Amino acid sequence: MKTYIQQSLCTAVFLISGTVFSQQKITGIVTDNSNININPVLIINVSRHQTVFSDASGKFVIDAAENDEIRFVKEGYYRSDRKILKENFSTSLLIILKKTEIEIPEVKIAYRPTGNLERDSKHLNESRKISGLKSDLEVYMKSPLNEPLPDNAISKTFTGHDFNAGQVDVMGVLSAAAGLFKKATKPKITKPTYNETQIFMARIRKEINFDFLRKYGMGEDEIDAFLMYADDTRQLAKKYRKDFKRYVVEADIKEAFIEYRKTNKIGM
Repeated sequence: MKTYIQQSLCTAVFLISGTVFSQQKITGIVTDNSNININPVLIINVSRHQTVFSDASGKFVIDAAENDEIRFVKEGYYRSDRKILKENFSTSLLIILKKTEIEIPEVKIAYRPTGNLERDSKHLNESRKISGLKSDLEVYMKSPLNEPLPDNAISKTFTGHDFNAGQVDVMGVLSAAAGLFKKATKPKITKPTYNETQIFMARIRKEINFDFLRKYGMGEDEIDAFLMYADDTRQLAKKYRKDFKRYVVEADIKEAFIEYRKTNKIGM
């Protein structure tokens, strides 16, 4: 019995050690392939719920492990996702963000009938459904990719026979049941009262590290003003006061700060 316990402990230590040492630093630079400085860019390790900003030169460093999904977010640019491969730990990543197009308002010119019935009918009788479909297709083709990146997996065509086929996946069933229970018990999003908002803002000040704001020279009064802006524009108290996840709230605040810097003087 003693030998079994010792073996179990050794196995647990080995697994924990493997997980710790598999996480390394990923370095890189973010640019739009021009001479325009687009920083700071928000970099998110989606797999590990970690966030950092690129510096003034576009460089960044973030913890990651193989197969982690790293996301790069910048207002006015298409979002970029990158699946971390083994070779990325030995070479620096180069991330090029593509600027979103600026739509020019459509100018509609009224058609002037020519008097030729055949020509006029061809111009005026296009189906509204066809016009709507063309518009929807154009929007879809210009929209950024929002599907998750595919896993680095071998196609089933080239794999051997699956001996588990037809077997009941007990862990899958339990996981699905847990997901349904979590969804059923998740609190509803409702508009907060004044007191609920004040309690939520006090919790933010207590649990989130605002050194990323202080390094811009912002004092406590300026931080409070920014938090009021963030709550007003991102509805922080409404979304998170009942289901507070620190890393999610922090990421939302950092995205709000990117917009705040555009219209407010920082550290004055």
